[in-house]
Amino acid sequence: MTTSGLLLIDKASGPTSHDVVARVRRALGERRVGHAGTLDPMATGLLLVAVGPATRLLRFAQATTKRYSGEVTLGVATDSLDADGAVVATAPVPALTAAEVAAAAAALTGPILQRAPMVSARRVGGERLHVLARRGVEVERPAREVVVDAFDLEPTEDPARWRFAVTCSTGTYVRVLLAELCERLGTLGHLSALRREASGARRVEEARTIEALEADAAAGDPGLEPPSALVASLARFVVDEEGARRLRQGQRVPGPPLEGEVAVLDGAGELVAVAERADGLYRPVVVLASGADGGDG
Repeated sequence: MTTSGLLLIDKASGPTSHDVVARVRRALGERRVGHAGTLDPMATGLLLVAVGPATRLLRFAQATTKRYSGEVTLGVATDSLDADGAVVATAPVPALTAAEVAAAAAALTGPILQRAPMVSARRVGGERLHVLARRGVEVERPAREVVVDAFDLEPTEDPARWRFAVTCSTGTYVRVLLAELCERLGTLGHLSALRREASGARRVEEARTIEALEADAAAGDPGLEPPSALVASLARFVVDEEGARRLRQGQRVPGPPLEGEVAVLDGAGELVAVAERADGLYRPVVVLASGADGGDG
């Protein structure tokens, strides 16, 4: 029996994304487990976890828009730009109106350039930035374009704390966005709470805690979604049994004229391959063996 597919986990504050992956490995007895889109230890919310051969599809699940909610604390800066870091500076918090904060946030919507914080999982020169930061090494980080589709804030009873909601492209550092917002407001600040509400079309309301997943797995039904759930954002078409056989053997098949990489399914709705069109035929880019959705194979 092959275990392969997608899990939606509602990560709690405290564990790393890697910790969640390790617990899934133990719960399912499956070494091949990975996740799409890292959540920092303090962050909570939706984590997409792929299991078994479906881990080869993770890159297709990462290319999505994400939605977050949380809280920013003004007047205090930390070395990590979030509440897990050490305080490095403080500044007065000016009296701010909702209109002033909204105007500053609006200036940070659309395409913007960001540099990864030193305390992050991004690799530069083959080494993760947070590893370099622990050694006291700071390196130049190239700026990357991200897109902020929506950025809204509302006050709390504490004038130094504002709640926010942001919808942004994958790869956006929300803590960097908030640090820049605070500078535009004439002070300092850091991310003090963060929750991922959605990734693409998937919502945290669909997810389970890791404890619930462990209980379900112990009862014999981990509730894996099929590998096709990881490529839900791709265009798709269906092939017959012969077409599925040819794709799984690395051969090309005909299909409708679709743009970019596409999902190819068999008549039972099982994902056969991700393919791309060239010279009028589709060649497989990623192939899944028959039964890779959890059946025998």
